[in-house]
Amino acid sequence: MPDIVSPQVRSRMMAGIGGKNTKPELQVRKALHSLGFRYSLHAKDLPGKPDLKLPKYNAVIFVNGCFWHGHDCHLFRLPGTRTEFWRAKIEGNRMRDARTRTALNNHGWRVLDIWECAIKGKTSLEVADWIRKIAEWLKGDNSRLEIRGNDYGGC
Repeated sequence: MPDIVSPQVRSRMMAGIGGKNTKPELQVRKALHSLGFRYSLHAKDLPGKPDLKLPKYNAVIFVNGCFWHGHDCHLFRLPGTRTEFWRAKIEGNRMRDARTRTALNNHGWRVLDIWECAIKGKTSLEVADWIRKIAEWLKGDNSRLEIRGNDYGGC
């Protein structure tokens, strides 16, 4: 399906999408704060600048947008224009994500990825479900957790 706006307008629109303080990230922050968890934001001192850093639990949380990180869910669809550009960009993001997780684990940090599809859209989980999973993980000792939308069994 062809794009309904000019390439210049589309480029300006895509460039305007921010990577910080997204709606899903704000929801995770609000829910964690209401349970008494305290964190710092966008830790520049750690690989990948995690969205949330919880030093007390030696944990970091990434709130991943399904499009930008190429998640295999209903919220991701490779654009029909400039397909090779987008394929390369998203694959680069995936590779960087994997390197970042490895580096964080090697430095002793526990890593949680929560996907946008777990928070919004037709496969979203109930807030109580995903926040419970996060809280249990933070209080536990597992080094990794990934929370996905319902099509994936919840995590």
